[in-house]
Amino acid sequence: MENFLHDMSWVLPLRSDTATAIFNGFTFLGYTPFFLIFLPIGYWLWDRNLFTRLTVLIAITAVVNGWLKDFWQDARPDPAFQLDGDRVADSYGLPSGHAQVAIAMWFWLAYEMKRRWAWVAAVFIAAGVCFSRLYLGVHDVEDVLAGIALGLLSLAVFAALVHENVVARWRRLPAWIDFAVILVTIPLLWIIWPQGEDPTGIASVLFLLFGWFAGAALDRKAAPQAPVLPAWWLRIVMAVGGIVGLFILRAGLMSGGITIGLPEAITGYAAVTIMGLYATWIAPAIFRTLGLMKQP
Repeated sequence: MENFLHDMSWVLPLRSDTATAIFNGFTFLGYTPFFLIFLPIGYWLWDRNLFTRLTVLIAITAVVNGWLKDFWQDARPDPAFQLDGDRVADSYGLPSGHAQVAIAMWFWLAYEMKRRWAWVAAVFIAAGVCFSRLYLGVHDVEDVLAGIALGLLSLAVFAALVHENVVARWRRLPAWIDFAVILVTIPLLWIIWPQGEDPTGIASVLFLLFGWFAGAALDRKAAPQAPVLPAWWLRIVMAVGGIVGLFILRAGLMSGGITIGLPEAITGYAAVTIMGLYATWIAPAIFRTLGLMKQP
């Protein structure tokens, strides 16, 4: 059993240039740039409430995964097996964040969509992401199985949290409660984080969530009803233009913060907060101004 969970020698004969390209594609679906593309586009062009829930689920899952990694401090496989070593650096392996988030994210989308093809797609994509971490040699079987189990647990807990009875009670609370919970949780990370590790990086997820929620609240006020979207080719223009704008904003904020001498962590927190605000308020406001989003 120990051999099965930790030995990675079996992966070497499976490798080829074509397979490596395919699994690099799958593994991209678990890195930050993908989420910065996928979540805003889903918010703009699909369903803003669904993608706000999905963003909350991913944020919670990422924080839990980061805490568990630093709690267990389980080393990744030998660097000799790693094809994705530059991006994982010296981070810990157990549980696999890619596996945990992939299961939670894609299965939740399928659950919300309630379509058989969506479940088939979710299983295919999640399986591809999970196996990509083994293929690339940055996680062993134990890491991935733990990530899958925790992803399923995340789904069950989140489904309970967003149950209509719970949501109805939550909505009766003042609107500022959402923001207060996030703001209280951020400094709490430094208290609850295990093994003396530094949660500076993972705190960025909560700052992004804060900006996302603030923007979503402003967006709902400006456009109470789901917008009417333009022709398909204009939607492509919206998606491409909006994402290019997001990454230009990100680069400008980071370089600007460094130029004026802000600490790197503060610059990063400010940048991701504004990026969340951009995704859910600034970009939709621009789209409405250009006539690409209209109220019914």
